[in-house]
Amino acid sequence: MDMLDGNDPLIALSHAIDWTKIEEALSQYYSLDKGRPAKPLRLMAGLLMLKQLENLSDENVVVQWKRNPYYQYFCGLSDYQCGLPCDATELVKFRNRIGQAGVDVIFGASVALHPEASQEAHVIIDSTAQEKHITYPTDGKLAIKMIHALHKIAKRECITLRRTYLKEIKEHRITLRFFRHPKKRHKARSAMKRLRTIAGVLMRDMQRSFTSEQRESYTEQFSLYTQVLLQKRNDKDKIYSLHEPHTYAMAKGKDHKSYEFGVKASLATTYTHGIVVGAVAHEANEHDSKTLQAILHHASTHRHTPIQKATCDRGYRGVKEVNTTHICIPGIHLKRDTKEEKEQKRKQFRRRAAIEPLIGHLKHDHRMARNYLKGFIGDQINLLMAACAWNLKKWMNLFIYALFLAKDYRQVMVSIGYMKFYWNLWLWLGLTQRESRL
Repeated sequence: MDMLDGNDPLIALSHAIDWTKIEEALSQYYSLDKGRPAKPLRLMAGLLMLKQLENLSDENVVVQWKRNPYYQYFCGLSDYQCGLPCDATELVKFRNRIGQAGVDVIFGASVALHPEASQEAHVIIDSTAQEKHITYPTDGKLAIKMIHALHKIAKRECITLRRTYLKEIKEHRITLRFFRHPKKRHKARSAMKRLRTIAGVLMRDMQRSFTSEQRESYTEQFSLYTQVLLQKRNDKDKIYSLHEPHTYAMAKGKDHKSYEFGVKASLATTYTHGIVVGAVAHEANEHDSKTLQAILHHASTHRHTPIQKATCDRGYRGVKEVNTTHICIPGIHLKRDTKEEKEQKRKQFRRRAAIEPLIGHLKHDHRMARNYLKGFIGDQINLLMAACAWNLKKWMNLFIYALFLAKDYRQVMVSIGYMKFYWNLWLWLGLTQRESRL
């Protein structure tokens, strides 16, 4: 490790993070005298940071840690290690163990890297959709997946079904492909109705064969299946995924994507420096104005000064003040406005829009575009780690900029030194020639 570049931003970041505070906060989730000795907390927390910072999966971040000595130094190693730090599944267990509270500690450490910039009294708040890793939901897909799941349960519990309907399901599946065709739409609807009927028949057949223990263990799962079978097209609380039932549909007004399936996420950034100080995932698809209480509360937990003003878009209309925070929504300019008032409103619009590219970077650079973590707790963890990665990247960019300025300053001083030397040499030569003429 002695041969590493000390000016590398990742090494500088490892020195700037308060690892002691993170380890003390996460140590409560482990026992010193029970079970197998755990992996170092700095190692596991560092792997989570590197995963979001470099946009890697659990498997890839473990492999890259083995190949990259800078990753190992960031995670607290003083000597190069040839083996893998841990199995990729251990990162899953670590996230489940510490939960949202533990990940929030790591996010707080990223906010603490910007002690002055994160304490601004003025913030910008906006919401976005964090999509879940599910296929585009249709009633036909849900029915077919439900039937396959029932077949697996029957095989697992050694239950012999009176009929499997496999051949008929295959035929209906082909028919559903042409549901947009005007002449085949009626046939596709009939196939859809028949698939739901088959799913209901299989459920009742299995319930008759269940023992009392089996019936109790599958109560929650079968109630979910029943809800899927009974739901209609225009129902409000529809189930869009069997393995992610908390997912809901959101219409954000995008031309290329009418609906997004996931959870709503709120972000709060500082007005001037763009540091993410708050990130909250919402379990229900509420109006934006009803999410202000949660996002302002979370943003205040990692600050020492209260938030006095929050700028939002017109989706937050209806709320003027939350506790002691004034909600500012930039309005369109009117005919009676003066030139100065129009210019002020235009500046407010432009400044509020600064959060939009930030959200784009979180999605495309820090794994927020599609969430692969399980459950609603996975939505919260992925959002917090993406915001943490943004703050880390922000600090690294500032470090690189400062290093560049320092190098440029040295180059300028060297150039000035050379100029002075040649100027003095030219003057000396000129004086020498003049004296020789005399």
